[in-house]
Amino acid sequence: MSADGADAVEMRAALVRLRRGTGLPVAFGGLMAGGPMTGGGSVRIGELSGAVTGALRGLAIATGNGLGGKALALSRPCAVTDYPVSRHISHEYDAAVAAEGLLSVLAVPVVVRRRVRGVLYGALRTAQPLGDRTLGEAVAAARDVEQALVVRDEARALLAAVAGAGAAGPVAGGVAGAGGPAAGSGAGAAVGSAAWEEVREAHGALRALAPRVVDPALREELLAVCGRLASATAPPRVRDVGLTPREVDVLACVATGATNAVTAERLGLRPETVKGYLRSAMRKLGAHTRLEAVVAARRAGLLP
Repeated sequence: MSADGADAVEMRAALVRLRRGTGLPVAFGGLMAGGPMTGGGSVRIGELSGAVTGALRGLAIATGNGLGGKALALSRPCAVTDYPVSRHISHEYDAAVAAEGLLSVLAVPVVVRRRVRGVLYGALRTAQPLGDRTLGEAVAAARDVEQALVVRDEARALLAAVAGAGAAGPVAGGVAGAGGPAAGSGAGAAVGSAAWEEVREAHGALRALAPRVVDPALREELLAVCGRLASATAPPRVRDVGLTPREVDVLACVATGATNAVTAERLGLRPETVKGYLRSAMRKLGAHTRLEAVVAARRAGLLP
């Protein structure tokens, strides 16, 4: 899926949450094409929910223009009770707003690491104040998009780092490192143990990120890379020991030295849940300790 396609998935989910949480009949929004808005530029409205016309679709919201442009410029939520006559905004988009019949409108910027990435709108077709609860729900919807973008950025950065490490040396049809044979060959690959630990760290980070990625194509890409990393030291045939994906996620974190508490934080689980997954994995692997479980999972080709 392209970046634009992933943007659409994230935006649609946020608009559904915004309408459900606020009760507003109309929601729309878009993200900055190609990445952060560092000054100037525009956000194109790409997704509509509850609209009865297509008048808003494709609008390029420039920083400072209209209600959304004001929210982008100030990096904070803005609202008006009667859009057509408001003296607190400029009116470049009045025709589209009027075509949709909107009066009370709020706009919330999507800001990631202090950089504007998009804007969400919610609107009524009547002129009435939008209260704090409504604004709070709209902000929460924008935060969902921000978190999804953070996860996607981290995933892309990790994938780029893994690809870069592979190009630098320890890859042969996958990834090879100290302590195990290169994938697709029977020879030992003598890259430093520190480099191999970086591979294991990357594997654990990718496994932790994958369940949080909204974009299914990117999630599959992350898991595919995890499989390549894990198979770097695997025997020719990966042994099926019946571990669930979450059990592998937990072992991938444990393999990097993470405690149950740290593992829980990384995976968004409770420590007790992590313990349960770990116990189940140990039982399936015939292991009596955490270390034995990690070693067994590596021998089975589930971890690098």
